[in-house]
Amino acid sequence: MVAVIERSGSGIPMPRAKFTALVVAESTSRRQALVSRLRLLGAREVIEAASGAEARVRGFYEGPRDLVIIEGGLSDGPALPLLADLRAAGWRRVVLLTVRDDPYAVRAALGAGIRCYVVTPEEALAPIAPSARPRPRTGAPDELSAREVEVVQLVAEGRSNKDIGESLGLSSLTVKSHLARIARKLGTGDRAEMVAMSMRSGVVN
Repeated sequence: MVAVIERSGSGIPMPRAKFTALVVAESTSRRQALVSRLRLLGAREVIEAASGAEARVRGFYEGPRDLVIIEGGLSDGPALPLLADLRAAGWRRVVLLTVRDDPYAVRAALGAGIRCYVVTPEEALAPIAPSARPRPRTGAPDELSAREVEVVQLVAEGRSNKDIGESLGLSSLTVKSHLARIARKLGTGDRAEMVAMSMRSGVVN
């Protein structure tokens, strides 16, 4: 059984077809199930995050910010502070998936701005399609040098190239060179993707 509690009178319409969504869930199979369902509903792009920290980074860099689905019980922190950070970044339509059905939790979530509070058993999100597989990773964050890890850590904090250079005593050109080497090692030049890969491997916080 799945119970859905929706916040009324929010004045925030749900996104139309061809929307962009951010899915935050620790379990790979749960993320894949959600990604599959969102694509069936017409999502143009689905951004995945395996933790609250990764969601904050990807939520800051990625856009447009149409819809975010958060699975409650993340091990790196509660959902409501994460929700506040994502709303501040422009993600105003938020759905929370949780096994908690007590009225106090529901009231707190809706009061914090969650658009829809879904109480669902674990088996409700079993994968339904094999198509939503994680993208292959072409590099390994543990191949980064100590200096490159410092650069990625500052990127994760939202620093610009100029700020990174000032923090590390480097020129902007040297910072660009470091980022180019990081991109070659990780197989992506996307800053959010660099940080996400490094976070998942434990290289940066």
